[in-house]
Amino acid sequence: AVQLVQSGGGSVQAGGSLRLSCTVSGFPFDDEEMSWYRQAPGADCELVSSISPDGSIDYADSVKGRFTISQDNAKNTLFLQMDSLKPEDTAVYYCAIDRSEGRFYRSIDDSCASDFNHWGQGTQVTVSS
Repeated sequence: AVQLVQSGGGSVQAGGSLRLSCTVSGFPFDDEEMSWYRQAPGADCELVSSISPDGSIDYADSVKGRFTISQDNAKNTLFLQMDSLKPEDTAVYYCAIDRSEGRFYRSIDDSCASDFNHWGQGTQVTVSS
């Protein structure tokens, strides 16, 4: 079975840093696009960053220059390094094997969802001012 297990996250003051990890099992990790999403209370699900099998990377404008996505193929692990954190970065962050091609949404239980992705369990990031 495909499993995505997240770690990292927590609480930090504005300007601080956190690193999220997502370890994938049961899936050819390096053959798929991998992404980080986030869901803030009362907001839409946001695609934060993606990395393609060919290594191309995209970031949401809101995190460009502050967040860095990377992966360790030998360890089947995806990372999101988050620096210069702001209170508006507060959200639950989800990693995903991303097949959605933009077809994702905020679910009724206030999480990110897509009929096409495999998802991590989500991890809370809280940034205080």
